[in-house]
Amino acid sequence: MKEKIIDLFDYTYHFNKEIILIILENISKVDEKTLSLINHTLNAQQIWNSRVLGEKAFQVWQINPLENLNEINLQNYQKSIEIIKNSDLDRTVEYQNSKGEKFKNSIFEILFHAINHSTYHRGQINTLLKQNGIKPILTDYIFYKR
Repeated sequence: MKEKIIDLFDYTYHFNKEIILIILENISKVDEKTLSLINHTLNAQQIWNSRVLGEKAFQVWQINPLENLNEINLQNYQKSIEIIKNSDLDRTVEYQNSKGEKFKNSIFEILFHAINHSTYHRGQINTLLKQNGIKPILTDYIFYKR
């Protein structure tokens, strides 16, 4: 099980990196919504990792300096892998969302959500890239595995 979820984080890291590259290469054509979504995508993974590890979290919609996006992506990946390797994925974590509401989920559920959330927003970003005249990239998992 752990190997499979590590593979999904490898996929997430890879395509976050590719999306960041496309954005940076075409920054003059990229709109505010695209920048907001790539930051949100990275922030959310950092937040979920922080909830599991009990660390300080980013703000959900904070805008990070462009030159930090790749480093944030790498740190997110490394923390996610650390969680997988060192945790019982069935362990329940209590946390508060950005509105202060309390919830409980297993580490597996949290990690799966982080992967799914990233995939969803990369799709949105690809749509925005296309609307701004930038060729989107294929980010489907099956293309990653080929």
